[in-house]
This record gives sequence, structure tokens and C-alpha cells, in this order.
Amino acid sequence: MALHKLNPFSKTNNDTGFGTNASNYGGRFINKDGSFNLQREGVPFFKRFNVYHLLINMPGWKFAIVLVAFFITINLAYTLIYVAIGINGLQGYLSADKWSRIKEIFFFSTETFTTVGYGRVNPISDGTNIVAAFEAMTGFLSFAIATGLFFGRFAKPRAFLSFSDNAVIAPYQDITGLMFRFACYKDGHTLTNVEVRVSLALLSNENGENVYKFFDLPLERKQADSLPMNFTVVHPINDQSPIYGFTLDDLKTADFEIYVHVKAFNDIYSTNVLQRTSYTYDEVKFDVKFVPMYRESNDGKKTILEMHKLNTYAKAAKK
Repeated sequence: MALHKLNPFSKTNNDTGFGTNASNYGGRFINKDGSFNLQREGVPFFKRFNVYHLLINMPGWKFAIVLVAFFITINLAYTLIYVAIGINGLQGYLSADKWSRIKEIFFFSTETFTTVGYGRVNPISDGTNIVAAFEAMTGFLSFAIATGLFFGRFAKPRAFLSFSDNAVIAPYQDITGLMFRFACYKDGHTLTNVEVRVSLALLSNENGENVYKFFDLPLERKQADSLPMNFTVVHPINDQSPIYGFTLDDLKTADFEIYVHVKAFNDIYSTNVLQRTSYTYDEVKFDVKFVPMYRESNDGKKTILEMHKLNTYAKAAKK
């Protein structure tokens, strides 16, 4: 299928930070979670790998698993060291057989690592005393690091935005508009000075070569004083729009992708926060519209924001 001819009235944006060579790209530019769809090569793994960044940004359940796995693994390692030195370097066992004593050594290791030190099993040889001293040191250093990670995870400024799963092309005034919406899902977090920027990537053929063209999409509204409710972002598809006259097949052929940057001031953290996402051609729905996602409370004293309706849309009546 031939590429749709791009609107000559649209201004390109050459400052996106992405290249234009279509043959060198695979998949989308930005993932749904806002991360860049990029993998680095040519640099040693340990030089490009950042443990702090990984632990700060991983989901909470993964972070909990990492902590538990680290605790078990390091205590198993120290248990093996104590066994290698000799189990007779410790005294106070209640068990007589070897495997039960190894189990007691493991729990002695956990008590030493956490500096609890119940005292029934204790080291008596120089070797086990030295290992126990180093284990106690690594224990309180590890807890200091874990405390810093916990604080970093809790204190990291976030926007706490949820975006609709799909963008829609729906009737807008006397034309159509490309729309998506988002809302802050966290109670107590008030976002102010909200700014939205939407960029578009389209595949174009120039002199027989496929290249990507990037555009800043004009929006009906690109800022809001505050965000107590949802924000529906609308790009009017008029004769100035880069996707004017595009069908769904045209969007697919042009490898359509919009990527969204939302910047706002979070009064809880007293700093600016940023969140990104993107929509590709297969995440755009035609001839549908979003349903309202707020209503009056039963007692008439509050407005209810129905976050479960963020992704809900209905068939739009054609004009």
C-alpha cells in the first residue's frame, strides 16, 4: 500500500531527539509506560547497568522479592563459609546431626546479619569470630542501603497519572479530532500548571526512501491551571493537521505514533513532575467518543471522578 501524502501545510519538528532513517528502527519510539524503546550495545554491561536506578524504578512487588532473595542468598553464603571453616567453630547447638546443625548455623547467620544476636549459638574459634564480625558489618551496611532505597522510592516525585488505553478519532465541532485523556489517580496529590505536548511520527517517502517525519500537534488546549478531574486532550483534524484525510489503513501504512509529554507541579513534592506515554496506529479507535467519567454524588454535595471509566468509549453518531 502506498504511503499517504503528507499535508504540505504541516510544520515538521526536527528537535525530537529521534533519527529519521526508517530502516534503523524497530517497534515504537516510546513504550506505554513512558520509557524509551531503546537498548544500548557496544558498552560493557556493568558500565551501562545502574543498580540504584533499577531498584528505585522497579515495581514494588519486584523490589520486595529482590530484598527477600538478597537476604536469603547472603545468609546462605555465610552459612557455607561457617561450614567450610568448621561447624565446631560454633557452640550452643541443640541438634546432634550435621544437617540440623547447618540449619542452626543458617539461623545464627540471620541473627548476626541483622545484629539481633540471641546468643544461644555463638562463635568460639578465631575464624568464625572474624567471619561473624564481617557479617555484622555487612548487615548494618546493607540495612543502611535498604533504608536509603526505601526513602528514595517513597520520596521520588511522581505525577501519578493514568492515561486512556486508546486514543480516539471522534466528531469535534464541525470536523473530527484526535483525542485521549488522562487523570491523576492518587488522593491528596494536586497537580497545577499542567502542560501537555503531543508529537507525531509518520513514515514518509522522499526520493524513493522511507524516512520518519516528526510534527508538533496543535491542541485545542495544551495547559490547565490545575488537574482535579480528567483532562481530555484534543488535536483538531483540520486542513492544517498532518493526518488530515487519513484513514485507519493510512495510519497503519505511515506507522503512526503519537508520544505525549505531561509536565506539572506536584504540591506534595513541591517540584515539577513529568510523565510520558504513546499511542500507535493500533491503539487508535475511529468513530467513537469517550463517555463522561464524572458525576454528582448521591447527596449532591460532591463530584465523583469515576476512574474506572477512563478507557470507556461509545459509538459516535456520524454527522
